[in-house]
Amino acid sequence: MQPVGVLRELRRYPVKSMRGESLDSSSLTLQGIPADRRYAFVQTASRSSFPWLTAREYPELLCYSTRTEKVSPAEAEVTVTAPDGETFLVRSDELRLALEARSGRGLFLLYDYRGSYDVAPISVISRQTTERIAQESETEDDALRFRPNLLLDLEQGEAFDELNWVGKVLRVGDVARIAITQVDQRCMMITLDPATAKASPAILRCVTQQHKQCAGIYGTVLTAGEVRVGDRVSLEM
Repeated sequence: MQPVGVLRELRRYPVKSMRGESLDSSSLTLQGIPADRRYAFVQTASRSSFPWLTAREYPELLCYSTRTEKVSPAEAEVTVTAPDGETFLVRSDELRLALEARSGRGLFLLYDYRGSYDVAPISVISRQTTERIAQESETEDDALRFRPNLLLDLEQGEAFDELNWVGKVLRVGDVARIAITQVDQRCMMITLDPATAKASPAILRCVTQQHKQCAGIYGTVLTAGEVRVGDRVSLEM
């Protein structure tokens, strides 16, 4: 084992592209973090391989907060609070109709117990990487704009070191193991402030021009287990 750092933040995003939830601990299952991206609003007119409504189409979607009330293998009960403070059950017609009116798109709600992921169930980035991007782009550091499940604090590591872990296995805590499958090719989502949805194009320009559009990594869970903020993180050698 090669120690690489510590788990500093653990997050899930019950509704795709909406604000996530901070967790002190969670099980990692073979399908990821329970309740992570289990719900997604799909554009009824889309015939693309990426049909979801996201902050790319409706940036204010990031400002909708989520709260998970109950989690089971087959179900997740989620409450959504809109930026104006109005609260909805995620399965309610009222929420769907409000999002249709505000986004200008026909929608239906998809529940998938496997999760509606872009690439893989687990996303990882280091605090050192987000800080470097903020410095180089002359913007305020906010790791939440990168929407990671696991935010790591590297020990004796440098920014973007995690890009070198592709093809390796990451151990979090005593049991959980994650196969790192590929780097995260970033899009305009990282330009959006997660609190206000205001865009800062310099962030994506920095990542594209100086880091080949890569920041963070994706992985899949090989061995399920409980993980907690503060857990040691190591690479299997």
